[in-house]
Amino acid sequence: MANDTTDESKRLVRGLSLVDATTIVVGSMIGSGIFIVSAESSRLVGSPGWLLVAWILAGVMTLCGALCLGEVAAMMPRAGGPYVFLSEAYSPGVGFLFGWSQFLVVQTGTIAAVAVAFANFSGVLVPQIAGTNYLIQPVIVGNYAFSLSTQQLMAIVIILLLTAVNTRGLKLGKLIQNTFTFTKAAALFALVVVGLFVGWNAGGAAFTSDWWYPAANGWSLEAVQPAAVSAGGLAFLLVLGRAMTGPLFAQSAWNNVTFTAGEVEDPQRNLPRALLIGCIIVVVLYVTANLAYVVTLPLSSIQNAPQNRVGTALMEHIFGAGGGIAMAVAIMISTFGCNNGLILAGARVYYAMARDRLFFASLAKTNRFRVPAVALVAQGIWASILVLPRTVTSNATTGAPEFGNVYTQLLEYIVSVELVFGALSVLAVVVLRYRKPDAERPYKAWGYPVVPFIFVVLSLFLVLNLAYLAGTTSGIGYLIALTGIPVYFIWRKNRKIVTESE
Repeated sequence: MANDTTDESKRLVRGLSLVDATTIVVGSMIGSGIFIVSAESSRLVGSPGWLLVAWILAGVMTLCGALCLGEVAAMMPRAGGPYVFLSEAYSPGVGFLFGWSQFLVVQTGTIAAVAVAFANFSGVLVPQIAGTNYLIQPVIVGNYAFSLSTQQLMAIVIILLLTAVNTRGLKLGKLIQNTFTFTKAAALFALVVVGLFVGWNAGGAAFTSDWWYPAANGWSLEAVQPAAVSAGGLAFLLVLGRAMTGPLFAQSAWNNVTFTAGEVEDPQRNLPRALLIGCIIVVVLYVTANLAYVVTLPLSSIQNAPQNRVGTALMEHIFGAGGGIAMAVAIMISTFGCNNGLILAGARVYYAMARDRLFFASLAKTNRFRVPAVALVAQGIWASILVLPRTVTSNATTGAPEFGNVYTQLLEYIVSVELVFGALSVLAVVVLRYRKPDAERPYKAWGYPVVPFIFVVLSLFLVLNLAYLAGTTSGIGYLIALTGIPVYFIWRKNRKIVTESE
C-alpha cells in the first residue's frame, strides 16, 4: 500500500506518548452515553441485575476487541487503523467500505451527536440554548426537516472550534484531550463514589426491585419487544442482546487510537498498552457507574428518567437541584473532550484513504503543523451538515409535528454495520496469522484464539439479533455502507489511470 511506515514518517509526527494514546482511548469512549443509555436498556430488560449483565457483556466484548486489535495495530502502525487492517487482511475494497461508512455517518454522525449532547446540557445553564429556540424555523420536506436552532448552532460552533484547534498541530490537540479526559474520568469516578457510598440507601433498586425476575417489576415481553415473542424460550436472550446496543454505543470509539497509529511513539509497545489500559479503565468505570445507579435509584426512576438523563437523576436524588447542575457541567466537560478525540482521530482514516488514492487527493495533504488539515476540515463540515436535518413525527395526541435528529436515526441504522466491521477487524488477527505467519508481531493477542472467538461470536449474535428484531433498520444500515461499492470502483479506476500516467 502507498502509505508505508517510512513514507508516513515524512508526513506525520510521532508525538503521542503512551499517556496521550491512552487518553485518546478513554476520552473518545466517555461521552454522554454512560449518563443516558441505561434508561432504555433498563426498560428492555426490566431488572437491575440484567441491566448490569448487559453492561458487563458489552465490556467483555470491548476488552476482547482491544486485546486483538493491539496485535494488528502493532504489526501495522500506520494512520487509518481498521482501514489498514481490513485492506491487508481481506482486500482494499473492504477497507474502503469501512472508511466510507466512517465518513458518511459513523464517525461524523457520532461527532454530530456528541456536539448536540454538549449543546443540550449547555441549555441547563443557559436556557436560551434550546432545540426549540429557532434562528431558522424548520422547513419540512417529507419525513424530514431542516432547521437552525440555538442548540444546533452551539453544536456546529463546537465542531468547528475543535476542528480548528486540531488543525493547529498535534501538541495542542493532545493537550486538550489529556486535560478534558483526566477531568471527566475524575468526574465519572466521583459519581461512582457518591452513588455507592452516599446514595446506597433504602430507596434504591437493591431493596425495591427484583434483580433477576423482570415480571416482578411489572415488565412484559409483549410491551417492550413484541417482535421477540415468536422466539419462544430464546425471547429474553434476544431482548438482552438488544439491551446491549446502548452500552456498546457508549463504549464505541475504543479503536480510535489505532486511527492515529502513524503518530504514536514506539507504537509496537504503546498501541497495545493504550488499548488495554484505556478499555479497562472505561469498562470498570461504566460497570460501577451502573451499579451506583441501581443501588441509588428505584428501577422506575432509571427507566423513566427525564430525557433519559440517569446520571442527572442520581445526582438530583442525592443533592437536589444543585446536583443536576453539577451533572450538566460534568457532561459538558465529558462531551467536549469526547468530541476532541473523535475529531482528532477520525480525520486520519480519510487521510490514509487519500494517501492510497482511494479518496479525494486533497485529503492526503498535511499542513505546516504536520497534521491532515484538509481531512479535518472536510470531516468538520460534513459533521456540521449532519446537525441540520431533523426527523419529523406527529404527536400522538395533538398531531403537531415533533422534530428529532437525523444522525440519531443514521447511527441506529449503522449499528449492525459497525458490528460487522468490528468482527472483521478482530478476525483479521486470525486471517493474518494464517496468511502472514512469518510477519513480525511485537505483541501477540493474549488469550488467542479464545479472545477473538468470544468477540466474533458475540458480534454475530448481535448482528442476527438486530436483523430479527429490527430488520428494517439493519437493512438500511447495510445499504448505506454498500453505497461505497460503486464509489470504490470509481476511485480505483482513477487511481489506475493516475498511476499509469506517472
